[in-house]
Order: sequence, then structure tokens, then C-alpha cells
Amino acid sequence: MNNTLWIIIPCYNEEEVLPITSDLFIDELNDLISKGKISDDSRILFVNDGSKDKTWEIISNLSEKDRHFIGISQSRNRGHQNAVLAGLMEAMNYADMTISIDCDGQDDIKAMEEMVDRYHEGFDVVYGVRSKREKDTFFKRFTAESFYKILNKLGAEVVYNHADYRLISGRVLRELANFKEVNLFLRGLVPLVGFDSTTVSYERNERMGGKSHYPLSKMLGLATDGVTSLSVKPLRMIAGLGFLVAFLSLVASIWAIVCKLVGVSVSGWTSLVCIICFLSGIQMISLGVVGEYVGKIYMETKGRPRYIISKRTYKRREMKKKEFEEE
Repeated sequence: MNNTLWIIIPCYNEEEVLPITSDLFIDELNDLISKGKISDDSRILFVNDGSKDKTWEIISNLSEKDRHFIGISQSRNRGHQNAVLAGLMEAMNYADMTISIDCDGQDDIKAMEEMVDRYHEGFDVVYGVRSKREKDTFFKRFTAESFYKILNKLGAEVVYNHADYRLISGRVLRELANFKEVNLFLRGLVPLVGFDSTTVSYERNERMGGKSHYPLSKMLGLATDGVTSLSVKPLRMIAGLGFLVAFLSLVASIWAIVCKLVGVSVSGWTSLVCIICFLSGIQMISLGVVGEYVGKIYMETKGRPRYIISKRTYKRREMKKKEFEEE
């Protein structure tokens, strides 16, 4: 039975929370092994994303204490999405399935067992979906839920209330490796791969330690990447807005000419200033959206590596590679 699991955990400056959650991760892994649901060759892979604290030191110590703990370190900080991808690609040749999860303990670790069960039932992708957001502030809840709704409206296929807690089978990983985008938005790319998928609901907890590494600025950046990486509808909306403004301008011009001919025109600068400011604002917004897409194209054409691994706590030749069969 194909049941080797690699748990992918991106880490950035997690020295406060890692000693706490690492015990929870290994307990869950050992529990799944003891129940025969996964192989003893399964691993917990920590991906150090250029941390500036003692995160890598902690990962190295964990790997020395238990062979199920392994780690890789990126040459510098490259962002959460790239760290997750680095872990997935590292696991691709060794694991039958992977589960990506954040290090902070907010995602329910116990949901992994249900994810593995769904995998054995024949599902290649199992999305972890938040059942409710009662612990979030109103602002956080409103912006997060609006984000998913807006993405779907713009044509991007994303799973509602799903972040990056998911199980992916080995064959989905191999297909995902064919997607070469530099501007990554994994929660939108995975649905594009296809294959049978399902969801597992769980309640999200408070962070077990340390501070969140996703302030509002990073959340907005992720949202922008999601929209511009998965949809061209904003460009089409600009075109539609341009036609609308042009039509309104034509109507206004006809009205001005008629007023002039009947002798009721009144000279004034207020209306002129308002029109100029309105059109200028529309132009700047349009240029900004177009510029965002042009910038993405510029980065994609460079073809720079999405991650660079500088250290490993293990030697890859010592790991047992999987012999995958066509399914």
C-alpha cells in the first residue's frame, strides 16, 4: 500500500513556537504509524525560510533526536509560498502523499488522520477548510471572507476558507512540478491541477507562541498575487470601464454642444476640475492595474529559481526513493 507521508512545515523565525508544536507533530505522526495508516518511512520536513533566529538550530537538534524529523534551509528568505513549494518538491520523489501545514499550531493537527483516510479512499487532494471564524476579529473575518468571494468572482478557482493546509498525493505533486510560475499562489494552483478532491473541516486555534508573520501588508500582497496570477478579469474590467467613461464623455459632449447652441451655457471651472480629476483618477487606477500585470510578466520572463536550498539535515542518497507507477 502506498502510504509514505511527508509533513511539510514552513518556518520563519519560529524559535518560540517550534519546541512546542514539534512534539505535537511527532505525536500525530507516531499515532498514524501505530495505526498502520502510514509507513514508518514517513517524515516531518521543516523548511527554514531564511530565519534570523535559532529556528535552524532547533530543526537540526530535532533531526538528531528523532530520524522522523528532517529539515532543509533556504539560502535566504523567499516567502511562505516558496517555502511550501520547496518542501513539496523535496518530498516529491520520496512520499506517496504530503500534508502542508503551518508551524504555529493554529491548524488542527488532529485533522491529518481524516485527511489520510480520505487519501486511502481514493482522493488525491484533501483541502483543510475552516469550519468557522468566530475567534477572528470582525476586520479579519470580513477581509478574509471577502478575499475568497472576490477571487471566485474574478474567475480564480479557490476553495472557500482554505489556506495552505492540505494533503496532496504523489501524482498530483509530479503534475504540480510542471507549473513554472515565479509568482506563486498555491491555493489557486492546486485546484488547476485537477484530480479527485474533497475537504476536511476543522476549527482553527490561537497561535501557540511567537508573533504572526502575516501582517496586513503581506495579506494584501498575497491577495494581489492571487488575483494577478490566476485571472485577467481586472484587465477586462478596465476595458469595460474605458468604454463606459467614453460613452459618458460622448453624452456630456453632446449636452455641452446643445447648451451652447441654445445659449444657456455657463462658464465655470468647478465642473471642469471635477471631470479632469475623475478621468485622471480612472487613468491612474488603470495604469496601476496594467503595471501590476506587466511587472508579473517581467518577473516571469526572467525565469529565476523559486527557491534555493543551502542546507539539509540529511543526505538525499540515504532516503528511499519511490518507484511510482502510472495510475
